[in-house]
Amino acid sequence: MSYPTYARLLQREGKLAGTSWELFPDKDRGTPSFITPEAVLEAKSCIRTGTVFGLDYPADAFDPGMSLKRGAPRHIIYSAHPAHRDDYLDGYYLQGSTQIDGLRHRRADDVGFYNGTPDVLVCEGTAELGIQEWAEKPIVGRGVLVDLDGYRSAHGDAIDHAAGEPLGLDLIRTAIEAQSVTLRPGDILMLHTGWCEWFLGLPAGQKQEVRASRKATGVEQSEEFVAWAWDNQLSVLAADNFAFECLPAVPDSPFRESAPNDDGMMHQQLLAKLGMPLGELWKLGPLARHLRATGLWEAFVSIKPLNIVGGTGSPANATALT
Repeated sequence: MSYPTYARLLQREGKLAGTSWELFPDKDRGTPSFITPEAVLEAKSCIRTGTVFGLDYPADAFDPGMSLKRGAPRHIIYSAHPAHRDDYLDGYYLQGSTQIDGLRHRRADDVGFYNGTPDVLVCEGTAELGIQEWAEKPIVGRGVLVDLDGYRSAHGDAIDHAAGEPLGLDLIRTAIEAQSVTLRPGDILMLHTGWCEWFLGLPAGQKQEVRASRKATGVEQSEEFVAWAWDNQLSVLAADNFAFECLPAVPDSPFRESAPNDDGMMHQQLLAKLGMPLGELWKLGPLARHLRATGLWEAFVSIKPLNIVGGTGSPANATALT
């Protein structure tokens, strides 16, 4: 199926301008629709060594984490009799650790939820735009890891996580070129920044200081990045950092007027307008080191969120096979 370029999306009329609304056959699926059955079959060629990587951190790994509201869950085990054990999680925030943001996670301040879904339908007990869409039909395909951390470190210019460095599209393109990678429609893009391992390696007190600073490494906000992600027909954008994009948004973010409630972040542009899922806090370090050793930067990736009808996000339950 042919899709318009981002430049053509901007020329759509009214609320459709800059959106992918009404373009995909499965209206609540978004850009995972870029992954065709043929692309899934082609992704099998990424499995060469039979090595498997789980890309999720433990549910309580980020305690404390960057979020001011999401805490770590409390794991409770109980027994009804001596031969029985059962358990549950108390205070479990579905986006508290490795996660995938669903299309309910953000509403565009200027045009609303994805596909013009009415606000009143985005609540408990309704299914529209829910994470179950990707649970019932998981996101599976070719994953491409872009080793931003490895590229910068190899050039003696480590990413400045303490400062929450913005990572621009030029850096991403340069790293992709250095890895001799060619992107394909439907690719699951994974950006390895090293932020998670850096943050988790800090003492608890320093983690609190980083959280209080509200600074976190991530992709720099720009129209160019949004256009690049769409024009390459990427199905998912994932990274090993807190918010995928840098926090706070850069001062000259082009989204400050259209996304005032997000202080200029790109989340609304990617989720609510393009229907492009965002993966955050992914465990990419071990996979990055393995791929760096092999010189091959692709993997067969499966993303299977929890089947929670109407969920706004979920643990990613992501797996990579190389």
